[in-house]
Amino acid sequence: MKVKFLTLFILFVSVLLKTQAQGIIKFVKEVHDFSTVTEGKVATHDFEFTNDGNAPIIISNVTASCGCTTPFWTHEPVLPGKKGKISASYNSNGRPGAFTKTITVTSNASNASLVLTIKGTVVPKPKASPEELANSPVMKLETEGHNFGKIEKAQTVVKSFTFTNTGKTDLYIKNVASTCGCVTFKGPASGIKSGEKGTLELRYAPRTLNQQNERVTITTNDLNNPTRVIMLQATVVESLAQQNLLREQKRAVPF
Repeated sequence: MKVKFLTLFILFVSVLLKTQAQGIIKFVKEVHDFSTVTEGKVATHDFEFTNDGNAPIIISNVTASCGCTTPFWTHEPVLPGKKGKISASYNSNGRPGAFTKTITVTSNASNASLVLTIKGTVVPKPKASPEELANSPVMKLETEGHNFGKIEKAQTVVKSFTFTNTGKTDLYIKNVASTCGCVTFKGPASGIKSGEKGTLELRYAPRTLNQQNERVTITTNDLNNPTRVIMLQATVVESLAQQNLLREQKRAVPF
């Protein structure tokens, strides 16, 4: 009888501990002031946090209050006592003046929803001289969009875009940002010289179902036109296998 009671007590305690186990996100700071940012630069800050709880933390989503802020985050589970980070990048191009933007972090922690803030003042960049404008690099894209067709949610698809520097000096890609935060890129390791071609690889991993139109902004050192836009389109479904099975089930069967 005592053994049975002890077994039940141990099971009860273990279940109780499991139900109480939960991660706790503790950021070093939740507000970052960039102070002044020269227009055209991409200001980036890493919000570091520690898991002060007793269970792993999984960050399910990070959303910014505007498309000018691109967040990235630690996707792997953060174990108790370990660190993770949220990176927030603000594209200041064409946005002179003061700014305050928020980033909402959603996770399985006890503090499941937290808001981070970045702020600062964008100082207008000095105007380029006529000579500088004439000698500027120029990015000419061969195509400015791509339709991936039907893809699965969270599936990563890749498309390479070719461009030519039709200007007079070396062309550099400074940043690539998307409104959804679901596009990453791989660009040239060095500058593209006048008259040469380069390749920009975009990796798209949508997290929302149905028809998607993602605006991808490319920032370069072209003084005349520092930004280019590529549109990515896709019809996002839960599973292509399920849809294929559904079509098979609807197909007429001959007698």
